[in-house]
Amino acid sequence: YKINMSNQKIFNYQFSTNKNHDNYFINQTNQKAYDFTIIDNFDQSILLCGPKKSGKSDLANLWKEINNAILYDKNFSKIVKTKKNIVVDDMLGTSSEEDLFHLINHCKLNNLKMYFTSSIDIQNYEFKFKDLYSRLREFYFLEIKKPDDEMCKMFMVKLFSDKQIIIKNKEIFEFIFKRVSRTYLDLYIFVEKLDKLSLEKKRQLTIPLIKEII
Repeated sequence: YKINMSNQKIFNYQFSTNKNHDNYFINQTNQKAYDFTIIDNFDQSILLCGPKKSGKSDLANLWKEINNAILYDKNFSKIVKTKKNIVVDDMLGTSSEEDLFHLINHCKLNNLKMYFTSSIDIQNYEFKFKDLYSRLREFYFLEIKKPDDEMCKMFMVKLFSDKQIIIKNKEIFEFIFKRVSRTYLDLYIFVEKLDKLSLEKKRQLTIPLIKEII
C-alpha cells in the first residue's frame, strides 16, 4: 500500500508516522525507486541514491522485509553464518570500502541480493578501493530526485505531524513554504528549529515566531 500525493490535501494529518510503506509518499520524484523496491522477485541487487532525508532508509527497510534480509552493521561474521540477503544503509557513511567489497563478494558467492543506499553520487565519488566501484556498477541503479513543490509540501506536513506542530491556517503554511529552501535536509532542519523554539518560548506557531528562524 502506498500513498499517492496527488490524492492528498495539504492539511490532512491522518497518517501513520511509523517507518513503513503505509506512510511513504509517492510522486514523480521517487515513483521508480518505490516501484522497483517492492518487486519481490527482482533478482538484481539495487543501489539507491538520493538526497539526505529523502526516505532512502524507509525504502531499504521495506526491501528488507520483502526479501527477508539482514541489516549490515559491522556484523560481518553474523552475515556469513545466516547467508541472508543484505541491506547496507548509507553505505559510504557507515562502512569501509574494503568491508563493502567483501560483502559484495560474499553475496555473489552465495547468490544473495543486496540493497545499498547512498546520499553520495558514486559516479562523482573518488573511490580509494577501485574494485569496489567496479562491483557497484553491476547493481541496478535507482534514484530519488530532488523534491518538487508537491513533495516538499507533503514532506513538511509529515514533519509537522511527527512533531505534533499544529498549523491553524493555510496562510501560515504558505508563508513558510515560500521562504524555506526546497531540499529535504533544509526542510527537516527548519522544522527541528521551529519545534525547539516553540517549546522554549511556549508559543503557538505564528508568523512572528517563524520570522525568528527564517
